[in-house]
Amino acid sequence: MKTTLFASAAILALAGCTAPTTAPAPVADAPAAVEATQTESERLNAFFQAEFEKAVARSPMTQTFLGIRTEDYGKWDDVSDANAAQEMELLQNAYEIMVKDFDYDALDESTKLSYRLFEYDFKRAQRAYPFRHYSYTFDQMNGVQSDIPAFMINQHSISSASDAEAYISRLEGISAFLRQEITNATTSAEMGIRPPLFVYDYVLSDAANVITGYPFNETSDMSDSPLMADFRKKIGALLEDGDLTQEKHDVLLRDAEAALLEFVGPAYQDLMAYIDEDKANATTDDGAWKLPEADDYYAMRLAAMTTTNMTASEIHDLGLKEMDRIHDEMRVIMETVGFDGTLQDFFEFTRTDAQFFYPNTEEGKAEYLAEATAIIDTMRDELPEMFNTFPKADMIVKAVEPFREKSAGKAFYQRPAPDGSRPGTYYANLYNTADMPIYQMEALAYHEGIPGHHMQIAIAQELQGIPMFRKFGGYTAYTEGWGLYSEYFPKEFGYYEDPYSDFGRLAMELWRAARLVVDTGIHDKKWTREQAIQYLIDNTPNPEGDCRKAIERYIVMPGQATAYKIGMLKILELREAAKAELGEEFDIAEYHDIVLKNGAVPLDVLEELVTEWVADKKSA
Repeated sequence: MKTTLFASAAILALAGCTAPTTAPAPVADAPAAVEATQTESERLNAFFQAEFEKAVARSPMTQTFLGIRTEDYGKWDDVSDANAAQEMELLQNAYEIMVKDFDYDALDESTKLSYRLFEYDFKRAQRAYPFRHYSYTFDQMNGVQSDIPAFMINQHSISSASDAEAYISRLEGISAFLRQEITNATTSAEMGIRPPLFVYDYVLSDAANVITGYPFNETSDMSDSPLMADFRKKIGALLEDGDLTQEKHDVLLRDAEAALLEFVGPAYQDLMAYIDEDKANATTDDGAWKLPEADDYYAMRLAAMTTTNMTASEIHDLGLKEMDRIHDEMRVIMETVGFDGTLQDFFEFTRTDAQFFYPNTEEGKAEYLAEATAIIDTMRDELPEMFNTFPKADMIVKAVEPFREKSAGKAFYQRPAPDGSRPGTYYANLYNTADMPIYQMEALAYHEGIPGHHMQIAIAQELQGIPMFRKFGGYTAYTEGWGLYSEYFPKEFGYYEDPYSDFGRLAMELWRAARLVVDTGIHDKKWTREQAIQYLIDNTPNPEGDCRKAIERYIVMPGQATAYKIGMLKILELREAAKAELGEEFDIAEYHDIVLKNGAVPLDVLEELVTEWVADKKSA
């Protein structure tokens, strides 16, 4: 967890939050201002809402994620360590008020769950706070160097001249924002916390991409830099719609160019100079074991990601067991398609044969996006067989933007805006189509889109009658466990008819099982990067480039990769236990409602919810 909004992340679920498009109304300090006639649950929910709104008001960037327009629309967050300390103190105060001023036993069941989740989130943030400098400020996955343009392009919308002026204000503010982040990186480095050597070139490449093109370079065939292109496109749409005069359009364009040259360019040059200088201090030690208090840090990360108390050794052994099981299922498919050879021979065939990949051309990439969209559209039509509850929000499929595609992950999802102004988005990284095999398309689309992340996240933020922090909260094991479960259960409804597509499903599951092995191997057992890459090459069908990029991701995000399989196994375990208890009374659509209707929860809480549902059905 980065320093930015550190303590309030427990309330806001920082990454990808969304909420109403108007500023929240002022709320008096709770609980003193609430009416005496309110129930205890109403009082506590008013308190949660007040705390949520106060936290949002302190974060201009979160306001933008949430679609809120205030006078802060042109500002960046305060990402200083002093602010992180203040945020932690405010969260501590909120927790102490909750415990002191509200009677848990007087709450209704839904609000009791909210109380427990607020407490869980606080204690998670409290445990993580001493390690707030451990996340790498600049890396290839979540580095600030690429987060800045991604935020401007994907989050800062422009629907008026004032929005455009706020965009320019943010361009001007990048200089101070990056200086704070360089200070954070320097603080980490002084503690002996810096990324491994391979990360530095990725960061330099990302940073250079941001300031390549107009107005930074002077060539005859110069195209716009990413931010210039984004601003030009957004205000051009206003001009075309008649919402901007030509004169105002031209003034805004000149002001944006000036901001890019005066503030953005020098800021990124300073960043590149810092990264280039610090590169000399980097080593090829990759795992968290190299960091101060490494055992405590990695244990914290595993607990936060999995919402369990599993040790690194237990997770590693579970991964090896799952690898063996899935390998056996793959051998059955190998026989079905008539392949003669070993499983490793079959892996080599599926990772290299041209039939399994679209051409690495603009046409091939467009074909991939079209097919991924078609897969999701087909599944959307079949959802009533599997669900009773559906999201209102739409979703789209997009390629990862060129400025970050070289370093970004294989695929990811961005939540929609609740007012419908921004759909949910499944991003496919098509930098090299050889890393995106056709046989994995179906499972990947189900995971990132429907019925995976889009169903879970959009439904959660559309829930009624629960506090905002629960609508936008997140537990990686739950969220990614649902995504992986969503790859699996369509098979039970007749999907994956092509055996190679079913092999792709298994390959994706195998990939998540391998993560249990390599994540703990890297961070607990001191595996090298090359050793971990070779494990994936030997034991999965994924292309070498995919294996290399994945290991590089796991290195800079300790523990995160373990959440997928652990979460999926728990969701499946609970489902099968409910089936055994209920027999013919079991309804998968009802089960999916139980999993989704409370928003994200830790796995032990999910088990309680399912157990209560089973008991209620048996007693009905």
